[in-house]
Amino acid sequence: MPSMNNPSTPLLDQVQWPSDLRRLNPDQLAQLADELRQEVISAVGVTGGHLGSGLGVVELTTAIHYVFDTPEDKLVWDVGHQCYPHKILTGRRDRIRTLRQGGGLSGFTRRAESEYDPFGAAHSSTSISAALGFAVANKLADRPGKAIAVIGDGAMSAGMAYEAMNNARAAGNRLIVILNDNDMSIAPPVGGLSAYLARLVSSREFLGLRGLARRFARKLPRPLHNAARKTDEFARGMAMGGTLFEELGFYYVGPIDGHNLDQLIPVLENVRDAAEGPCLIHVVTQKGKGYAPAEAAADKYHGVQKFDVVTGAQAKAPPGPPSYTSVFAKALIAEAERDERICAITAAMPSGTGLDSFAEAFPDRSFDVGIAEQHAVTFAAGLAAQGMRPFCAIYSTFLQRAYDQVVHDVAIQNLPVRFAIDRAGLVGADGSTHAGSFDIAYLATLPNMVVMAAADEAELVHMVHTCALHDDGPAAVRYPRGNGVGVALPAVPQRLEIGKGRIVREGRQVAILSLGTRLEEALKAAEALEAKGLSTTVADLRFAKPLDETLIRRLLTTHEVAVTIEEGAIGGLGAHVLTLASDCGLIDNGLKLRTMRLPDIFQDQDKPEKQYADAKLDAAGIVDTVLTALRHNSAGVETARA
Repeated sequence: MPSMNNPSTPLLDQVQWPSDLRRLNPDQLAQLADELRQEVISAVGVTGGHLGSGLGVVELTTAIHYVFDTPEDKLVWDVGHQCYPHKILTGRRDRIRTLRQGGGLSGFTRRAESEYDPFGAAHSSTSISAALGFAVANKLADRPGKAIAVIGDGAMSAGMAYEAMNNARAAGNRLIVILNDNDMSIAPPVGGLSAYLARLVSSREFLGLRGLARRFARKLPRPLHNAARKTDEFARGMAMGGTLFEELGFYYVGPIDGHNLDQLIPVLENVRDAAEGPCLIHVVTQKGKGYAPAEAAADKYHGVQKFDVVTGAQAKAPPGPPSYTSVFAKALIAEAERDERICAITAAMPSGTGLDSFAEAFPDRSFDVGIAEQHAVTFAAGLAAQGMRPFCAIYSTFLQRAYDQVVHDVAIQNLPVRFAIDRAGLVGADGSTHAGSFDIAYLATLPNMVVMAAADEAELVHMVHTCALHDDGPAAVRYPRGNGVGVALPAVPQRLEIGKGRIVREGRQVAILSLGTRLEEALKAAEALEAKGLSTTVADLRFAKPLDETLIRRLLTTHEVAVTIEEGAIGGLGAHVLTLASDCGLIDNGLKLRTMRLPDIFQDQDKPEKQYADAKLDAAGIVDTVLTALRHNSAGVETARA
């Protein structure tokens, strides 16, 4: 019996591939889109994930695959979180309820998953550049095939999108950019006029006339040429607002209703067949379209937990310790209450970084710069140079986008910008594209930089306070996604001494040097090793840079085996400790020194604890590393030693 949890989809059941979709009559597409929307809602109710953005592009997805010859025509989704309807129509419906799970479908587009995903995505504003590459490659090889980039209005806040558009003339009519604008509404009368104009200006006759007029105008004396160009732009700009895109070399079409297939299909067909190009189609959509709870929600159900499809009620996480994100936000608010120089910057992630609560408390000192990480970092550098104490709160994976600014604008000038690096380490369902694997390596290699990692939520409070008071240069504190371990939060934060770690547990034979939230697993490993007769010290180093050289020297010279562990890739803490040990001759007398870090692969999505177990960065992995170094077997019986 069909239900909202298991909707009836007789038409969608006939469509496994886009080639099946193209066999349908145009008057069947509205029903297909309705069924596709219900299937998306049902699937995400089971898996959780990104919902609102996918619901907003159901008709657009249907129309693109109906009109264009995918996968020969390359469809590139920006970010990719809106691609669930696309996955259903491209042979992956039978696995759609494995989204974002271990061994299941990615929550984003992924080349290894399907030929219908020609370019992987998860970060923003890359689609036009990639599509331009496909289009120009086809042009150079004299192969047929269009390239279609679908990019949201939010992603257009990043400079990379305009850099790509500025070079798009080379692709000619092989490149089509669809601007998915879900931050705008069209009143019905304007919508009807707009649809008519869009069909008109995308027609071959109109495009040809514009081309002819342009060629004619170029032969006129310059004053008349400029006047003709401005008249053409003014007429189209008044009706459609396309002057900016035309200046970048695009033929602009729109805006049109992205939920009206009777408007979408003819415009896409006109643009597909046009001799002129590149073309930009401005499509207006509504996030969460067709699902009342999403339409009514402030965030349009952008990202959701598993939910009840009938009521829209999302599954609540069991009660537990506060998230690291919320602990950071509260700590920063407390700092800002004490110091009016504290300000905060985010790049389009106010809720994800916790800065939405900071913005409520201090609206004049909170800045959401949009998807513009490069600008965010240099803006923070300017604030710091003028005496403010800026905190730049950016996910580890997104800070990669601004690395030159971190080096050139912050570190070289030794400006006291504070980096609050959320989502450090592995992140679970979002997989490799969002993992915070590299920030220790790419920050700790920089002169002047201080790099801290919080072992628990209390340590995070102390580190935020330490960052706030550190004016001698840039500093970063990294912390993971998810909840803390349940320790009490300090009523009064401490200012930590830069580059000084702490001993958490004293032993004699084995030393575990932990950075960040692997400390809990290190303590479990110490208990297991103690049970095997191996007295174990556990140190929380706190700082990847500068290292606590005094502490590390003592541990490496007084223990038989030493193990470093971190939630980061090769080149991080372990590499720095090894360098110190090598430079100072600390491994010349037989010390067994091992480094534990993330494996040299991009790990797929799974539950975080499973990801860390696979990486052998859990208690069992630590114990195994120590026993192997000491040549003990798993039962703890000593075998021959060298």
